[in-house]
This record gives sequence, structure tokens and C-alpha cells, in this order.
Amino acid sequence: MKTSAERLAVLGCAGLVAVTVAGCGSVTDAVKGDSGGKAITMGTSQLTSTLDPAAAYDSGAWLLLRNTFQSLLTFPAAASTPAPDSAQSCEFTGSEATEYHCTLRPGLKFSNGHPLTAEDVVFSIQRTKKINDPNGPAGLLSSVKSVEAKGDNEVVFHLATPDATLPAKLATPAGAIVDHQVFPADKVLSNDKLVGSGPYRFDSFENMTDGKQLGKVVLVPNDKYSGDAKLQNDKFTVKYYDKAPDLKAALDKGDVDVTDNSLEPNTAAQVQSDQQSGKTDLQVIEGDSNDTRSLAFNTKDPVLSNVGVRQAAAALLDRKALARDVFARTVQPLYALVPAGVTGHTTSFFDRWGDQDVAKAKKILADNKVQTPVKLTLTWSRSRTGSVEADTIKKQLETGGLFQVTVQQEADWGAFKKGWTENKYQAYLIGWFADYPDPDNYLAPMLVDGGIFHDGWDDPKISQKLIPEGLKQADRSAASAGYAQIQQIVADNVPMIPLYQNKAFYAARSYVTGVESTVDTTGFFRFWDIGRNSK
Repeated sequence: MKTSAERLAVLGCAGLVAVTVAGCGSVTDAVKGDSGGKAITMGTSQLTSTLDPAAAYDSGAWLLLRNTFQSLLTFPAAASTPAPDSAQSCEFTGSEATEYHCTLRPGLKFSNGHPLTAEDVVFSIQRTKKINDPNGPAGLLSSVKSVEAKGDNEVVFHLATPDATLPAKLATPAGAIVDHQVFPADKVLSNDKLVGSGPYRFDSFENMTDGKQLGKVVLVPNDKYSGDAKLQNDKFTVKYYDKAPDLKAALDKGDVDVTDNSLEPNTAAQVQSDQQSGKTDLQVIEGDSNDTRSLAFNTKDPVLSNVGVRQAAAALLDRKALARDVFARTVQPLYALVPAGVTGHTTSFFDRWGDQDVAKAKKILADNKVQTPVKLTLTWSRSRTGSVEADTIKKQLETGGLFQVTVQQEADWGAFKKGWTENKYQAYLIGWFADYPDPDNYLAPMLVDGGIFHDGWDDPKISQKLIPEGLKQADRSAASAGYAQIQQIVADNVPMIPLYQNKAFYAARSYVTGVESTVDTTGFFRFWDIGRNSK
């Protein structure tokens, strides 16, 4: 998943097949729940502007779209498998994942009262692909060759190549269903005209025009909603802040009731400590995150083309010290590209290299006839800790005198992205925000044809055999062995080194309830779960 600040050109694939039938709760119960007049204001620094699903592909936009639009499928709390949303059931047909069939729930409506039918689903997919906005999610639907409606309630997707990750893609706002009677087929609709069928509808925007930053968005319950969400509030307002310190100040003053995962981790850790010692009435809810950080290498570089140099670097890094001393344990060490909490996660780098074994690194360099110290330049652009992260990695690599590292910052994100694209850097720090919790989404974007970070490394066994085979496995657990093999090949060849996985920290006033039920690796913040206690 892209942040608005770190928009990446290509995003990966992920997904699981869902064939379960989800029961429909009554519209009255689903919308009203136990809200009882409980309004919630959330603060975030996940900035956004355009909210049309065909053009919106940043974390700030998806935060809103997941709560205002339905897709055929959705990710329930703490799930790694999509379940039906507007669909009653979905399944792959045939031996390989090339045809996907969904049956819609009966009686679906958009917030304007128009019926939601298979025609709208087909229109929505075709529209996103046709508009093909350069900042939009059309790339996630690239495997779809065609989609057809069979009557009002059945939809069939025909795929150009096997893609078992399609269900997960459809469970994101890339699969959001729009009203064909409202949305133009070939251009983006302005925010003030958006119509969805999710549990909330857009009520008002403040300080906003298309293309400019939101000041505030107010959502209210959609009384036409037919689905499983039970709203614990009767209005949900999202306020936007440019900087994390401004968000923390707003929370302290009571201008917002809850924050999403926008606080700086060290700030959240301090609030958590104050909470435990009774110094504050704020609460911090800690959970899993799908946000990872890695050290990438330009394998075409004369120095780093030697696999022994990359392997020695892997043997010198101490992730536990990085997590403890630099990030105050607000991150957890990561030993494979697929993070903990996602099916297919392994510890391939720990199994192969451990944590800082200087003797092993020295032997690797000697065996590869590499003269020491190895001179290396490490480039970074943005970090929660400023230069401390890169400086600590430099110190770790220089342990034992085996490397001599120069650290440089490229402050401009656009220039940094251009730099790695053009192979101007030797080693560089990069982050990854997954669209959904599937191992393919952490592997294919990084590894196929040199990956989106352009490290120059490609293993034909991965790109031509293991990744395509994984996309044929509708049963995603059956694909785990292949993904484990990929992670082992990466650990052996070290085109990049996984460093850590961020934890998620959500801060709230003491009276706020329900946050813990929506903090997980799905990246889906469910507004309807958030409420106020009766005190």
C-alpha cells in the first residue's frame, strides 16, 4: 500500500479465495448498532485528496473508502483470508485460477437508493481499467481480461493469467463498487458527488477541493447499507494534520478522540509508558502492522555485484539492537521479506546469517577474495528517527573493520526514487506498505524483473516458476512451501536485507472503545467498531 508521501510505481499482488457465505444482518441493526448518539473524531496525518476509487491509491484515501464503499469481498478483523461483503459467495472455477465467479447478496442499494447489481460491479472494474489513472489502482486489476454480468446478481471474471490473489485485490478499494448511474465511465468524479454502499456515507467536506489537502471529512451512517457492520457511533469525523506533533497536540487538547497509526512510534511509546505509570488518561493500543523496512543493494554496482559482499553485510547486521536502541522497541526484528502475522512468513535470514556474526562475515569476504575494508555508500531519505537509523546501520556494518560506510541523505523523496530507479545508489533504505496480507504482495513486487526498487537482481526460478506457480494456488496455504523457497533463495543471494517490521500504535482518550478490535495486519481501520463508553 502506498502512503501519500511514498507513492510507489508498482504494487504487488496478494489474496486468498473465499467461498464462505456471509449472513446479512438487518439494515436497522447494522446501521444503528449500539451507537446511542456517540460521535467520534479521529485525527490522522495520512494526507489525501482525490477519493474516487478509480484514482485513489494512497493510505489516506483508502482509510475513508474502506468505510464508505463496499467491494465484493472484505478482510474481517485479524483475518488473512477475504470474506464476502457485497457478495454472498465467491469462488474460483476450473483447475487453475483463471475464472472467478461471485453471487451478490440480494437487495443491495447505494446510499442514494439506487439498486446495486452485477451491472455496477462490471462497470466499476471496467471503469478503473479504462481511466487507468497514473496515481490510481488499475495495476491491481491487470490480470482481469474481461468481466461479465449474468443477470442482476452474478459476476464472472475472466483472467488473462492465473491470479489467485484476485480475491484480495477485490477486497481493497481497487474493487470498490460504484453506481453506474452516477459515476462517469471515462473520468474521475469530484469528491462532493461520491456515492457508495458502505456502512457510512459522506456528509460534508471542510477546506477541500479536488487536488488539495482535506481539512475535515464528516461521515454519517448510510441507512441504505446492507451488510455485517454494526456501528458503535452515529457520526465519524476525520481531521487531517500535516505533522505528527500537531496530531499529538490535538489529542492532548481533546480536539480528537482517537488517532490512527500516525503518531511517531517513540511518541506512542512514551504515551504508553505514561499510561502504565498513571501519568496520563490517554490509552495506547498496540498491534501488528504490515509496514516493513529493508536495506536494498544495487547488485549491478561493481562492489555489490559480488554476492559475498552482500552476504557479509547480512551477517553483520544486528536487528535486535536496532529495534531496542534506535526504535525503543516500537519495531520488531524482521528476518524475511514476508512479515510475521502473514501466512508464509519464515525466518530465512536468521537461519542463514543470525544476528551479527563478525567471524562469519570475515570468512565470507576472505573466501570471496574481497579486500577490506569494503567501501560502501548508504543512502536514505526519510526515517522516523532522522539520521540515527542509518548511522546505526553504518556502525554495525563497520564492526570488525570489515566495511567503511559513508552515509548520505537524499531529502527530496522524488529525487530519492529517481536515484534508485536509475541505479545511482549502492545501498539504500526503503519501506514497503502492503495492499493486503498475502505473501505474494511482499515478494513479487520486490523480486520480479529487478523489483520496484530496481536492485538489478532477478532469479529466473523465482520470477518464471515459483511466483507464477504461487498465483495458481487458490488455496493460499498450499502455496506456502513455494513462498518459503523464495525467501530462502533471497536469504542466500541477499539482493536486499529485511530489517524490521513496524508495530502499530493507536492513541485514544480513555473513554474510547473498540480500537483493539481493528488493529491488525489487514491495514483496514474499521470506523464502525469505535465508540464511547457510557461514563
